[in-house]
Amino acid sequence: MKATIVTGPGQTDVVDVADPEVKPADVLVKIKACGICGSDALYISMGGLPPHQGRMALGHEPAGEVVEVGRDVTGINVGDHVVINPIGAPSGIIGNGGATGALAEYLLVENAVRGQNLEVIPAEIPFEVAALNEPMAVARHGVNQTKPTPADKVAVFGAGPIGLGATIAYKALGVSHVTVVDLIGSRLEKALTVGADAVINAGDEDVAKRLIELHGTGDALWPGKSGTTIYLDAAGAPSVINTALATAQRGARLGVVAVHKEPVPVDLINIMANEITVVGSMGYPTEIFEVTKDLVTSWEKYAVIVSHTFGFDEVQDALRTATTPGAADKVVVTFD
Repeated sequence: MKATIVTGPGQTDVVDVADPEVKPADVLVKIKACGICGSDALYISMGGLPPHQGRMALGHEPAGEVVEVGRDVTGINVGDHVVINPIGAPSGIIGNGGATGALAEYLLVENAVRGQNLEVIPAEIPFEVAALNEPMAVARHGVNQTKPTPADKVAVFGAGPIGLGATIAYKALGVSHVTVVDLIGSRLEKALTVGADAVINAGDEDVAKRLIELHGTGDALWPGKSGTTIYLDAAGAPSVINTALATAQRGARLGVVAVHKEPVPVDLINIMANEITVVGSMGYPTEIFEVTKDLVTSWEKYAVIVSHTFGFDEVQDALRTATTPGAADKVVVTFD
């Protein structure tokens, strides 16, 4: 079969690899769609992750169709459409330094257990939308880390795939008001489409002033604070942290799900005096199939997140597009 491999720093190739061997506890999935993540650009630039540098398989956002089922597997049948948990592979995280990747024609799901390392989805869900399951689990974990309640007023910074997924998650959890902040008008339009109550264009609006208008005046030791109770950084820019902490009222929560490439200085006196909670988020310890239920129920809403699709024969173009800043929001590779 053919698979996409990182073959050196800045270099990827589609190569022939051995067909997977299906053992009694395994399931073989024909990949039908696989999203490209921002982390893929990092792996490519590094030449792959140890211990597979120079020959690392790419792809960790898969959806596909079951084509072979080991004799000991239960609850999974040939023809089932499935989403897959990349961190549930015994041979290492799929497409993240493990032995296998999903930007390939087939993926072996070892020790396959439904609800643990794969889950069946209805056949009517488009595969390119199903491939969002993994990044949407990242977004859902970021949301869960901020412990939202219906009474909260939320500001999501960044209307890329994770920010949009977080917006959907907050509204699905019943949050009363969600405002999305970004610099790009088309992304803010998507935020409104997926359920945001309001948007702020940080390029031409005073974010702090608009948050006070939208969420009221906050309770704090110093004036000028917003009634926003939760801030989520899905942008990864120092200005987001600075704006959130400068605007945060007493007891506000700041969740960080975006990757910051450099340290960001913070005013600890402000954090102490206003008892602001800052919480990080990484991966999806329990959310990989929690988000599947909402994805199935509201797939048309999630479909808005996908901006570009490429066939597997165009995978190099897909990678270039996905890793070029500003060229795309969410790129998904589809397979015949």
